[in-house]
Amino acid sequence: MPAISLSRILTHWADQKPDDIVVAHDDQSITWAELDRRTNRLARAYMALGVDQDDFVTIALPNGIEFFEACFATWKAGATPQPVSAKLPKFERDQIIETGAPKLVVGVQPGEVQDTPSLPIGYEADTSLSDDPLPERTAASFKAMTSGGSTGRPKLIVSKFPAEVDPEETPLNLGAEKSVLIPGPLYHNGPFLWSMYPLFQGCQITITTRFDAAQTLALIEKWKVDMIYLVPTMMQRIWNLSEEERLKYDVSSLKALWHLAAPCPAWLKEAYIDWLCADVIMELYGGTEGTGSTVITGSEWMAHRGSVGKPVETCEIKIVGENGETLPAGEVGEVFLRPKTGPGTTYHYIGAEAKSIDGGWESLGDLGYMDADGYLYLSDRLTDMILSGGANIYPAEVEAAIDAFPGVRSSAVIGLPNDDLGNAVHGIVDAPGGDVTEEALLAHLSERLVRYKVPRTLEFVSEPLRDDAGKVRRKALRAERVEIG
Repeated sequence: MPAISLSRILTHWADQKPDDIVVAHDDQSITWAELDRRTNRLARAYMALGVDQDDFVTIALPNGIEFFEACFATWKAGATPQPVSAKLPKFERDQIIETGAPKLVVGVQPGEVQDTPSLPIGYEADTSLSDDPLPERTAASFKAMTSGGSTGRPKLIVSKFPAEVDPEETPLNLGAEKSVLIPGPLYHNGPFLWSMYPLFQGCQITITTRFDAAQTLALIEKWKVDMIYLVPTMMQRIWNLSEEERLKYDVSSLKALWHLAAPCPAWLKEAYIDWLCADVIMELYGGTEGTGSTVITGSEWMAHRGSVGKPVETCEIKIVGENGETLPAGEVGEVFLRPKTGPGTTYHYIGAEAKSIDGGWESLGDLGYMDADGYLYLSDRLTDMILSGGANIYPAEVEAAIDAFPGVRSSAVIGLPNDDLGNAVHGIVDAPGGDVTEEALLAHLSERLVRYKVPRTLEFVSEPLRDDAGKVRRKALRAERVEIG
């Protein structure tokens, strides 16, 4: 069927099943008809505050029904949601707001953002505003996600896909009108897409305030969940439950367990295949930019152990050597992706420039190889970006915050192996005067960085960490500490 504007998709489903639950969170839930009416009123409130066609609305709300209300009100106003963590320190949040120049910030007390209107958590639109349908408006971009940057400043990744959808398309191979569980933070691209796409297809979405292993299994049983989104850290925490606890829940409804955002240890993937059946386990590799991705089923993985899959039909992938040459099957090089619609067709940056090689090929910073059957295998990270618990952390951003503390001459931030998170953020601090305390530095960082970016461990040294050109040898520093450990 023809694509439907996201300003109309709630009405599309509310007309068919007005009293069915669309979003459940803890002990709260909302029906399709209620969500449709409430977001009509809320969109009018946003528009009265100056939100117009193709503006950004920064959404700093925690997981909850209110997050979905803010996104749909934004789409109904013809604007683009730009989610951020509700726990961002003011310093980091202000940098993002400066970069994106939104017309409204939701989830922040009025007056906290200079020159930009803001609405607090729990805001209710004036009941004098109509909850009748609004004129159809379709934003040119349906999302603008936040990312750290290699320069230490945040950037926005703005989708070039408009705010419209065909409700009969099922991009996650799920089917329409199913039950979906998302125990991850909705401001991240993965949980955002894995909740919104099924919702557009008429699915019921269950979300949690935060991840809890036993609660996740209980919710699968309660809502007869068809699909769940997890990252490997979550998978391992579930597996760490006692066998008695893990097996006491009925999870037989699961048709798809999607895991992404970080490498999954082979032993853990195999354990889940044995537990839930190979056909249930699905893995995706790709980036927020949407330049390309791979997908692999559990059955394929058993035949191509360690692979992250074949390129999806909308993209192409090649492996590039140190001299820019395309490498044959079996040889390790840098992984480059390109959408078949052409370079620059899936996203654009605000606050950064895209890095590409001839022909519009772009890299996510991984090393790997393709086998003779076209399956991709990842072998290492080429960039300094740290993957911790499924979140991307740019060392330069953390180092900039450390270096701003009095008494610090230089710093280096690396990821060290961690059984739970994959990598834990470790800060090496060059403070030659010896007067910088760990307690004071951590308090400073907590005011400038969201919690998951704050180093879990700090190490103080008295020798410079950068050479005369200002370069830091992160790979060498990491190798030394891994070897010592």
